Amino acid sequence: MESQGSDAESSRPGLELRLLGPLKLLRAGVAVQLPPSRKVRAVLAYLALASRPIPRERLCSLLWQVPDDPRGELRWCLSKLRSLVDEPGRRRIMACDDGIALDLEGCDVDVLRLLAAAESGFERLGDTDLLTLAAAAEHEFLEGTELAESIEFEHWVAGRRSEFRSLEIAVVAETARRAPKGTAAGWAAAGRWIGLAPFDIGAHARFLAELYDRRLIDDCTRHLERTARSFTADGIDFGPIAAAWKELRKTPATVAAEAAGPEAAEPSEQRRVSVAIMPLQETSADGIGPSDLGNALTHDVISRLARLRGLFVIARGSVFALAQEQLGYREIGERLGVRYVVTGLLERHEGTTTAVIEVVEAATAHIVWTDRFEASSLDRLAVLDEIGDGIVSAIASEIESAERNRAILRPPESLDAWEAYHRGLWHMYRFTAAENEHAAALFRRSAQLDPTFSRAQAGLSFTHWQRAFQRWGERDDEARRAIEAAEQSLLIDEQNPAAHWSMGRALWLVDDQAGAIGALERSVALSPNFALGHYALAFVHCLAGDPETAISASDHSRLLSPHDPLLFGILGTRAMALVRLGAFAEAAQWSVKAAARPNAHVHILAIAAHCLALAGRMDEARSHVVRIQSLNPGYRLDDFLKTFRFETDTEMRYRKAAAAIGLAP
Repeated sequence: MESQGSDAESSRPGLELRLLGPLKLLRAGVAVQLPPSRKVRAVLAYLALASRPIPRERLCSLLWQVPDDPRGELRWCLSKLRSLVDEPGRRRIMACDDGIALDLEGCDVDVLRLLAAAESGFERLGDTDLLTLAAAAEHEFLEGTELAESIEFEHWVAGRRSEFRSLEIAVVAETARRAPKGTAAGWAAAGRWIGLAPFDIGAHARFLAELYDRRLIDDCTRHLERTARSFTADGIDFGPIAAAWKELRKTPATVAAEAAGPEAAEPSEQRRVSVAIMPLQETSADGIGPSDLGNALTHDVISRLARLRGLFVIARGSVFALAQEQLGYREIGERLGVRYVVTGLLERHEGTTTAVIEVVEAATAHIVWTDRFEASSLDRLAVLDEIGDGIVSAIASEIESAERNRAILRPPESLDAWEAYHRGLWHMYRFTAAENEHAAALFRRSAQLDPTFSRAQAGLSFTHWQRAFQRWGERDDEARRAIEAAEQSLLIDEQNPAAHWSMGRALWLVDDQAGAIGALERSVALSPNFALGHYALAFVHCLAGDPETAISASDHSRLLSPHDPLLFGILGTRAMALVRLGAFAEAAQWSVKAAARPNAHVHILAIAAHCLALAGRMDEARSHVVRIQSLNPGYRLDDFLKTFRFETDTEMRYRKAAAAIGLAP
């Protein structure tokens, strides 16, 4: 196994450029920090796709519409790019007379791979390469690199996006043709194909074959009726689809499970529940003109939810194409192969924007969750920030809660990797030693069932963290195991925010403050909506870092996940940060809220007891000491101090508070 890993690593290109999705540059597999300037990224992308050197004048006219000093701006961009892509002994940014070229020899560029495969024919690709391209192609070209003031560049981007969208359809069509009928892969590929190409005869024939193979004859009939209406309305001949249906009826239908066989469901398909975010319907008050804010917010939610990597999120092209058909929840679920469907209404009034969102179980049309979000603005960016954060975090949290409840009702012996993981979460959030052991066993089982499931290892790491933190085991040994599980999680999926979260917490156990903060900052950089990452950052900062940063991170975590199972910790962290700032009265208020949470453990009660004492609220502090002793009769100040490892001046404050309320040292 070690030699295989080394071979794979040695064969990896030194430089990788990803232009599908947000632009990324990787060196030896590690992401390179890019400058915030969109024009630097635009120059890099344009040069990467150029077949010959580009005159400087062309680059200037493409990206700079103002006469200030476009050549100076271009020189600055090129200097930034050279620092990113040039290597010792090799310059990749080449100046040729008055032209600029990018030497990409030995580099891996996703769009160039896609173009090369299209030229030679997708049918010649192996299955693994085809699926890799299909996964890459679902992302929009240069996502987030728009330059509204550079009209020529925007036209170029639009043209390239259309080109790559057509190639995506061709790649998906080939995956659908290869996928065995009646399998989860076949269903997903057929649904994606028809979502991207609603007037493609082959896509309809493949989708009908999937429906017919599952004996969903009524669904076939409804699909044929809808398709006939849409084809007729657009002047397209429906005859070939009718002929394909007639031919299909001559073959015997099989039950999907029988056709697929016991090994048809692949681990990657089992491990994440799928969700479709349908375009938000938009209404406006009189006097407020039309906008594309609903579509923009939908796209933003899809992108940010996908970055959490906890759910399989259907790509934007598929849901926007399907939205035109006005389907019910069950039909959307069947067409896209999803368990949950998210719908909503965006209302724009004078000075405010409101979104009403529903998460619905597709098969039953049961509303899992609904809520209302409001922004005191009509500004596009403000709405995306204020409303988007809440929607993304709530959808992720509510679906995860529904999946935990679903898993706990399943017979233990029938759990797959995804269900075992969520059943583990259910036990983990009870915060007792016995429940923690149940959780660890389920996370191990999940990892065995699917060795590629990163979050199972992250969950296992947290159970070891709990054993160390709660002193249910030997701290150094459990810290080592927490780090080992976090390393496994990162090896499986380095882009998963939960993997970096688990590593950050584990490094805190061994007093690696800088390493912990670095890992946690990487976690929230990968997914700004990952509430646990913000909470863990607050936790580390509140003990030995910057207490102001701790308060800000705690507040943001609570904003993202107001009903989080770890809310007691989020509140307690804020209280400890306030103690370091000397704001004892405010610390007491927050600590009492933390202790009032139903799953608050004994250390949270100890935080409340000490904060109340520091604020002079002695009777309340002593009542919390009584609660502590009823839960753990042997609990002492030493347990509290060794658990959190405060700085010296903060420790002295807690020692004085403990002496005042009679907590034994």
